[in-house]
Amino acid sequence: MRPELLKGHLDALLLAVLEEGPRHGYAVIESLRTGSGATIDLPTGTVYPALHRLERAGLIASDWQTVGGRRRRAYHLTAAGIRALGEHRAVWDEFSAAVTALLGGGTRPSTA
Repeated sequence: MRPELLKGHLDALLLAVLEEGPRHGYAVIESLRTGSGATIDLPTGTVYPALHRLERAGLIASDWQTVGGRRRRAYHLTAAGIRALGEHRAVWDEFSAAVTALLGGGTRPSTA
């Protein structure tokens, strides 16, 4: 998938992945990849800055966990993040319905 297609949707995708529960950065990347059938395969240089930005905005929070003897920062949604995800979903539903109506190849509704 071309990166420009994700522009404006990265925050929603990250929030959606974290809705399933706390994850460290690499697990977030893996969830995006597996959840999208390997269509969304983002580099760490894209995901980590976005996670830090979402944390500064108060939409996610993090804490340190020890997994397999290694310390990792795990991210989770805040109450504000849950609300933001709901808003992203509503916008996406409206947008995707409009795009599907235009590109879906079916008959478009009449405006007359």
